[in-house]
Amino acid sequence: MQKYKKLIIIIISLCLISLLLYSTYKFSKSRTSQFVGEIVTHVETDEKVVALTFDDGPTDKTPEILEVLDESNIKATFFLTGKEIEYNKEYALDIIEKGHQVGNHSYSHQRLMLKSKKFIEYEVDKTNKIIRDLGYDGEIYFRAPYCKKLFMLPIVLKKRDITHVTWNIEPDTYLNRQYPKEDIANYVLDNISPGSIVLMHIMYDNWDENIKALPLIVEKLHADGYKFVTLDELLEYKK
Repeated sequence: MQKYKKLIIIIISLCLISLLLYSTYKFSKSRTSQFVGEIVTHVETDEKVVALTFDDGPTDKTPEILEVLDESNIKATFFLTGKEIEYNKEYALDIIEKGHQVGNHSYSHQRLMLKSKKFIEYEVDKTNKIIRDLGYDGEIYFRAPYCKKLFMLPIVLKKRDITHVTWNIEPDTYLNRQYPKEDIANYVLDNISPGSIVLMHIMYDNWDENIKALPLIVEKLHADGYKFVTLDELLEYKK
């Protein structure tokens, strides 16, 4: 009987540990919640406004993206990595000179969970300095690579009064990157709502269909009465 009770206790303990680990994993990649500090996924508003955001880079795909935005006379927000800015400074400068907002996407694009406070501070502070050294003087929001965070990243951001901005629409999550551009654009249109933040990965060659989808997304949302704004502008619409 005693052995049976011990076995039950062991099984229950393992189940609780598994549940804790699973809950921690789910919390670590949540787009809507974090331990401390402000996290923004979208804005509650009745106005038909939407923020286009692009992660990673800058890369040699930047001119193509900027051309689409220029043709439609819209501004977007680019979450750039410090290392890529160092490699491609001229593209980062192009983004700034075109009047787009720049965000911090870490320095090395590593998952910022289970990392030391010193490492996370370096990733945040070094990239902010690189962005400032370009002459950018706007608000710098942060977006964690892979949206991964536990306790230390939110603490570091809160201490610096930096808002963590995620998203509520990302076609990459639900559609294979080789889906036709029409499907990608339709996915965004089907899921859009006033105050949405759209994330697109289009800085690299393996996201060709996403790049081709960008003009369609802009065209379709414009036709539906949406206005494109930067994150700074979007947050002004908060109720």
